[in-house]
Amino acid sequence: MSKAIIKTAKGDMTVQFYDKDAPNTVANFTKLAKEGFYDGLTFHRVIPNFVIQGGCPHSRTPETAFRAGSGGPGYHIDCELTGDNQYHDRGVLSMAHAGRNTGGSQFFICHSRTNTAHLDRNHTVFGKVIENVDVVDAIKAGDKILGIDVIED
Repeated sequence: MSKAIIKTAKGDMTVQFYDKDAPNTVANFTKLAKEGFYDGLTFHRVIPNFVIQGGCPHSRTPETAFRAGSGGPGYHIDCELTGDNQYHDRGVLSMAHAGRNTGGSQFFICHSRTNTAHLDRNHTVFGKVIENVDVVDAIKAGDKILGIDVIED
């Protein structure tokens, strides 16, 4: 399985992707990461004991930050909800959306299983933090994504 390192000022998180269970979502995320789309964006939504969310291009500058949470890459991708790993638990990487099949670039990482069970098979799980999951707890709203390095198999 492919991996990525999400770099933040609070530390780096290594993510293992679920290539088999969510191939299109993984391909979309890794494409955007390789293009530098996520560089400088913030985790604009942080809800303790729930999730940290990032990937909105409006979070890049103070002038557009008030719109953070409403943007994407200019297209939508379909949800992939039938794979084996559609279970939201600590460190899980999942696609945010505004309704079925409206995801694009925004993603979230779960703090724990508490308060996330209702997301199972509603949001596409496409990976999990396998190293430095404690960084998820350290992230605060406004913390930047410094970059995402994709590691191919």
